[in-house]
Amino acid sequence: MKNDLQSSLEAIRVLTNDPFFDMIEVNLLSDDVWRQLEPVIKNSGVDLAIGLQPMTTAQGYNPASIVEQKRKEAVEALSQAIRKAAERGVRKVGFSSGADPGPDNREAAKDSLVKSLKELAAFSSKLGVSLILETFDRDWDKRQLIGPIREAVSVVEEVRQEYNNIGLLWDLSHAPMLGESPEDLKIARNYLSHIHIGCTKKLPDGKLMDWHPGFYRPGAINGVEEVSHLLKVLDEINYVGAIGFEVKPEEGQHWREVVEAAKGVLYTAFAKLVF
Repeated sequence: MKNDLQSSLEAIRVLTNDPFFDMIEVNLLSDDVWRQLEPVIKNSGVDLAIGLQPMTTAQGYNPASIVEQKRKEAVEALSQAIRKAAERGVRKVGFSSGADPGPDNREAAKDSLVKSLKELAAFSSKLGVSLILETFDRDWDKRQLIGPIREAVSVVEEVRQEYNNIGLLWDLSHAPMLGESPEDLKIARNYLSHIHIGCTKKLPDGKLMDWHPGFYRPGAINGVEEVSHLLKVLDEINYVGAIGFEVKPEEGQHWREVVEAAKGVLYTAFAKLVF
């Protein structure tokens, strides 16, 4: 996230040499960092996906803006990032909807989002890139327009009337903040292309935060039972897309601890499902 070369090299070398992983996801790294990481990634044979979610959350680009100039600025910024990803051989790029404007302007914002997604899908299709729209919470932390999976399906369904290179990403860690469970994925079976496994952080005052703590950490919501339930539903809907972890170390933790805990949760969840 911070384009720290040494940390990125260490993490990517470890992950690409671990036969557990087939794909890694990174943000759009700077050219300097990418030049160092590119041979490590390409020699590993592991697929690479790019996450542009920081652009539509922390940086404030809003493809759903009802202010046309701001919408166009977001589409242009995302287009340039997608072009950069394509130049690096990446074929899957994810991002979120942009900020929720509130109930009074929500329908207009959805119309803006559909317009932006069609423009981005048209642009990306020429580069051989697939777009992945991630659903986020609307009320707690990131407060994005999309949002509930049912509304996400409606948006992507409309875009797919013209373009097929777009799907949805559903994150288990966002489920508690959205009041959703894996069962809700059944309505999205034809649109899912990526799944994240992780945890919501519940603070002592009851607030829910999109901080992606490791499994078993204080306040972490989700564990073996929730992951096993997710795998069961994905099997029932014949899901064949990517499944990845989104977890990060908290203060005092080494990042390897978080990775190994996540792997252990997935192994145990899978064993419960099978046996």
